[in-house]
Amino acid sequence: MPEIKILLSGAMGRLGRAVTAACEESDVYKVVAGVDIQPAAEKFPVYAKPADCDCDVDVIIDCSHHTAVGPLLDYAIEKKLPVVICTTGHTVSEVTRIHEAAASIPVFYSRNMSVGINLLIELAKKAAKVLGEDFDIEIIEKHHNKKLDAPSGTALMIADAVADTVYYEPEYVYERQSRRQARDKKEIGIHSVRGGTIVGEHEILFAGTDEVITISHQAASRDVFARGAIRAAGYVVGKEPGFYDMSTMLA
Repeated sequence: MPEIKILLSGAMGRLGRAVTAACEESDVYKVVAGVDIQPAAEKFPVYAKPADCDCDVDVIIDCSHHTAVGPLLDYAIEKKLPVVICTTGHTVSEVTRIHEAAASIPVFYSRNMSVGINLLIELAKKAAKVLGEDFDIEIIEKHHNKKLDAPSGTALMIADAVADTVYYEPEYVYERQSRRQARDKKEIGIHSVRGGTIVGEHEILFAGTDEVITISHQAASRDVFARGAIRAAGYVVGKEPGFYDMSTMLA
């Protein structure tokens, strides 16, 4: 397989460094340039903004902040480069921009790059379909104390997948302190925990009468997300313009 040259946005962040480390262990993937608001000396040039990069690259991996997606997509469209977006917390307008860009270039977008999480989602959809209205659905996500967005993008991804499966139109409930009332059958509770150095834990509960079914996933390190990101990069190179995600790749 020919070498795949990567422009890494958010190169100096935690996930960016994990992607770099994963590429260094590979004979196929190579980070040839980076973008970061705090450029620093690396084994490859790191630029303050995408427009400054003049390196020959095959694909962009975005591990930066959701607010950086606009200029990054502008650069990708100009250079006709596929993009793998690994960031979360996008606004409605940013998500719209991502889908619009997919008309011009291949865009791979997933709120979580872990294969295990995406398997959890498929299992949760199956459980929701089988268990029906007899079980209450609650989602609990845990992350490190530096994470800015809550709930996590992955928790919302799980909730959206389950919401598309159940027969009713669910209401997402993020806190119960202000709700002095019994739980409605159409609620999906989503709860966030922030503390320490938790990389990422997601749990979905199906609570029925006298029984509880739990499906959970724990990430021990960011390496699982980094490996998923470079796998996605390899998948999207050479694809036609369009919108791709983890389900597309796994299928």
